[in-house]
Amino acid sequence: MPISEGSLAPDFSLPSTDGGKISLTSLKGKKVVLYFYPKDDTPGCTVEACNFRDSIQDFQKNKAIVLGVSPDDLESHKKFQTKFKLPFVLLSDTNHTLAEKYGVWKEKSMYGKKYMGIERTTFVIDSMGVIHRIFAKVKVDQHHQEVLAALATAT
Repeated sequence: MPISEGSLAPDFSLPSTDGGKISLTSLKGKKVVLYFYPKDDTPGCTVEACNFRDSIQDFQKNKAIVLGVSPDDLESHKKFQTKFKLPFVLLSDTNHTLAEKYGVWKEKSMYGKKYMGIERTTFVIDSMGVIHRIFAKVKVDQHHQEVLAALATAT
């Protein structure tokens, strides 16, 4: 069943760049920006991550935690995080289990070749674990501002 705004966000537990595992249950009481991106250190993904980085104080003022998720392994995530000084945690979903659970693991096409991958999507989850907003097929340039506006109306 596809998830939608107003539904309970599926729980997860994934390895993170902070050295442990992060679960949605452990973040109850906090707003969560869960953003799925295709690959570390690629042009669009870097712009998106750096925009979140540059606005991190605004996210913190909204009592929100930013979590980036891609199928890359922790070693790749740590290099990406270090290279761009990302002040938030990245989660490794190497088996794309979470991406499938959230409905963002999709068939894509590049130069006529079809393959499976992440459809860039952001979920704003309120402090009770309910999906407040879903941003699908994200355009990265001003996306962080859309997310901040959605957070302002989340409980």
